[in-house]
Amino acid sequence: MDLNLLIIIVMFAVVLGLGYAALNFFLTKKLKEGNERMQHIAAKIREGANAFIFYEYKIVAIIGSIVAVVLGLFIAWEAGVAFLIGAVMSATAGFIGMKIATYANVRVTNAANETRNVGKTLKVAFRGGSVMGLCVAGFALLGAVIVYCCFGWAGGMINVKGTELADIVVEHINPITKQGYNLSIILSGYALGCSIIALFNRVGGGIYTKAADMGADLVGKTEAHIPEDDPRNPATIADNVGDNVGDVAGLGADLLESYIGAIMATVILAIELFTHSTGLTSSLLQKMALFPLIFAGIGLIGCVIGISYPLIKRKLSDNPHLELNLSTWISAGVTLVGGLLLSIFLFKGESAAVLKLAKFKAGMVTPWVCAAVGIVAGIVIGIISEYYTSDAHKPTRNIAQASKEGAALTVTQGMATGMISCMLPVVVLGVAIFASFALGGMFGVGCGAMGMLSFVAATVSVDTYGPISDNAGGIAEMSMLDEEVRDITDKLDAVGNTTAAIGKGFAIGSAALATLSMMSSYLYAAGEGFMQDGANLLLNIIRGDVIVGAILGAAIPFLFSGMLINAVAKAARKMVDEVRRQFHDNPKILTGEEDPDSTKCVEISSKGAIRQMIVPSVVAIAIPVACGFIFGAGFVGGILIGATLAAIMLAIYTGNAGGAWDNAKKYIEKGGVEGVKKGEEGYDAVHDAAVVGDTVGDPLKDTVGPSLDILIKIMSTVSLVCVVVFQNYNLMKAIPGLAGIFGA
Repeated sequence: MDLNLLIIIVMFAVVLGLGYAALNFFLTKKLKEGNERMQHIAAKIREGANAFIFYEYKIVAIIGSIVAVVLGLFIAWEAGVAFLIGAVMSATAGFIGMKIATYANVRVTNAANETRNVGKTLKVAFRGGSVMGLCVAGFALLGAVIVYCCFGWAGGMINVKGTELADIVVEHINPITKQGYNLSIILSGYALGCSIIALFNRVGGGIYTKAADMGADLVGKTEAHIPEDDPRNPATIADNVGDNVGDVAGLGADLLESYIGAIMATVILAIELFTHSTGLTSSLLQKMALFPLIFAGIGLIGCVIGISYPLIKRKLSDNPHLELNLSTWISAGVTLVGGLLLSIFLFKGESAAVLKLAKFKAGMVTPWVCAAVGIVAGIVIGIISEYYTSDAHKPTRNIAQASKEGAALTVTQGMATGMISCMLPVVVLGVAIFASFALGGMFGVGCGAMGMLSFVAATVSVDTYGPISDNAGGIAEMSMLDEEVRDITDKLDAVGNTTAAIGKGFAIGSAALATLSMMSSYLYAAGEGFMQDGANLLLNIIRGDVIVGAILGAAIPFLFSGMLINAVAKAARKMVDEVRRQFHDNPKILTGEEDPDSTKCVEISSKGAIRQMIVPSVVAIAIPVACGFIFGAGFVGGILIGATLAAIMLAIYTGNAGGAWDNAKKYIEKGGVEGVKKGEEGYDAVHDAAVVGDTVGDPLKDTVGPSLDILIKIMSTVSLVCVVVFQNYNLMKAIPGLAGIFGA
C-alpha cells in the first residue's frame, strides 16, 4: 500500500508540476515580443546565455563523467548511475529555466509598454518565473523516485517484506574495495550529482554576472555617469546575460540541490537509524523513508495551487509584493495541511512503544510538527533578511545616509549591518534545531530542513521573477522606451531584490539543518568508533584529529570565498579595461552615434567565468576526500563541523550586506535621502559612493553567499559517499602507532 501511495502521490505531483511548467512555457512564448529593436536586444541576450550555458555544461560533463566513473569503480556502480541521474535532472531544470527567462524578459517589457499596468506586467513576469520553480521541484522529485524505486525496491536494497535486519536493509559488496554499502550511499550519489551541477552553475554563473555587473557600473555609472542599462555601455548586454546564467540557472540549480539535499538527508538518516537501532519495525522504516518524498510531493501540489493564484486571478493589484506573498503563503498553507493528513495517515498504525523508540515525542504527527518548525523558522529568517536588506527599514537607510560622507563609510556601514544581521537568524536556527531534535531526534532535524524547502517551487518562482524583471528593465532602457515603462519594471525588480534575500535565508537555513542530518549519517556510516552504547552518536571534539580538522574546516569557507571574490575581480578588471578602451577609442559611442561592441564583453565574461570556476569547485570536492584518505574519518568529521559553522555565518553576512548595499543605492536613486536629488548638485558624489558599496557587495551576495550553502552540503555528501572506503583505508591506519598520537 505504501509503495502505491508513493507512486500515486509523488508521480502525480511530478506530472502535474512539469505539465504546468510546460503550459506556462508555451503560454509565455505566445506573447508578443515588441518592436524590432526590442527583439534584436533580446536575441543578443539569448544568444549570449545559450553560448555560455552550453560551454559550461560541456566542462561540467567532462568533470562529472570522471566523478561518476570513480564512484562506480570504488564506491558502487549504482552510486555512479545515481550521480549521473542527479546531474542530468539538475542541469535540465537549470537549462529550461534559463531558456524561458530569455524569452520572458522582452515579453515583460512589451507588456509594460502596451498595458502601462503593474498588475498585468507582473503576471507575465511571474508566469515566466513559475517555469523555473516548477521544473526545480518536478525534476528533483522525478530523479529521486527513479533512484528510490530502481535501486531500492527493484534493485533489492530495501526488502520491505523482510523480518530480519539483514533482510530489510540489504548490503552489497564492492568487488574492488570489498567494502559493503547500502541504499544510503546510492541516495547520496544522487544528491551529489545535483550538488555538482549546482556548484558549477552558482560559481560559474555568479562570476559571469558579477564581472559584467561590476564592469558596467564602475565605468558606466561612476566614470561616464550614464544610467544603468544604458545602450551606450558595451557591458550592458553581458550584464543582462549574467542575470540569466547566474540568477536564474544558478539559483534554480542551487535550490534544487538544497531541496534534494534536505529530502535525501532525511531518507538516508531514516535508513541509518534503522540499521543501528533495535526494536524498530520494517513498516516504520518504510514509512520514515517514504515520508520526506511524499511530503515533498504534497508540497509540489500545494505550489501548483499557490502559483495558479496570481496567474488565474483576473486583475492583480499594483502591489506586487502582496500578490507574490499571497502566492507563497497559499503554497505553504496547502503544504502544511496536506502534510498533517499525511503524517496521521502514514504513522497511525504504529504502536506508541515503537514510535517512542524512534524518538517520536509528539506521536504520529512528530515528523509533521518538525517540518512545520522548519517552515516557520524559514519564514522568520526570511523576515529578518528582509528587515536588514529592504530600504523600507532603518539598516539599509542608514547605509544610504552614510553615502553622503563618501564610499569608505558606505562600505563600513554595510559591513557592520551584515555582521549584526548574523545574530538573529542564528538564534532562530538554534531554536529550530533544538525544537526539532527534542521532538524527533536527528530525523526530526532532517524533517525541519525538508519543511523549509517543501514549497520550493513557489519560492523559486518568486525568486526567478526578479531577474526576469531586471532584464525587462534593461531591455526597456536599451530600447529607449518611455520612462513610465522603466518605472514599472523597476518596481517589479525592487520587490525581486527583497524576495531574493528571503530565498537566500531559506537556502542557508535548510543547508544548516540538512548538513546536520547528513553529518549524523556520516558518523553512522563511519562505524562503531563514533557511536556510544552501540547507537548514540559521539564525535569527541577535543580529540586531536577532530579539533585540528574543525580548525581547518572553519578556514575552508574563507578560502573558498576569497577564491570566488578574486575570480570575480579578475574577470571584472578585464571588463573595465574593455569598456574604457571602447569609450576612449570611439568617442561616438557615448554620443550615441555608433553602437558599442557588446559581443567582446560577453566573450570576456564567458571566458573569465569558465576559467575561474574550476579550481574553487574542485577544492570543495577534493579537500574532504584527500583529508579522509590521509587522516581518517575523525579528521573529516571535524572538518565538516568547522566548515558548517563558519559557512553559516559567512553566508548570512555576505547575503545581507550585499543586499543592503544594493538597495541603499536604489534608495538614493529614487530620491529617498533628504537633500540628495537626481540632477541637483552633490547627487553624483553621493550616488558614486553608493555604487562603490553596491559593487563591493555584488560578488558577496550573488557569488559567495549562495555558493556557501552548496559548499557545506557537497562536502558532507561527498564525505558520506567516500567514508565507507577511507574509514578503513587511510594513512593513519597504515602507519602503526600514528593514530594514537591524536587519540584516534
